[in-house]
Amino acid sequence: MISFQTPANKQLKYFITMYEKKTEPLAPRTVFYKRIAGNMIRTSGILGIMLLIGTVGYHCSTRPFTEWLDSFHNASMILSGMGPIVTSGFTSAGKIFSSLYALFSGIIFVGAMGYIFAPGLHRIFHRLHLENDTSKNN
Repeated sequence: MISFQTPANKQLKYFITMYEKKTEPLAPRTVFYKRIAGNMIRTSGILGIMLLIGTVGYHCSTRPFTEWLDSFHNASMILSGMGPIVTSGFTSAGKIFSSLYALFSGIIFVGAMGYIFAPGLHRIFHRLHLENDTSKNN
């Protein structure tokens, strides 16, 4: 069977598949940058949803309700791993929400950073593997 690999098809293949295999050449820089940008966009969406959940949760978990800006600030600080700011006035359900949100946010934040850095790490390891293969062939 004849393969019609044009440069455009090859770039599309690199963009659709998450990463190239170790037997394939290193992806072009444009594909690498698109991977990083795509990962950052997807991660930003997930972190935005998490921030929205935290803001609404912190607003509704205190009596009287925490102001929206303070709720946003609290959710941002928890999501980034810095810790809560407003701790007075929490109901029992609010304390449970705050605890679970802090645990979940820590996992999401670490996972998100790993997802953003994954294309760069893959590129480094792929390049090392290619250099290792060329030194064995010589």
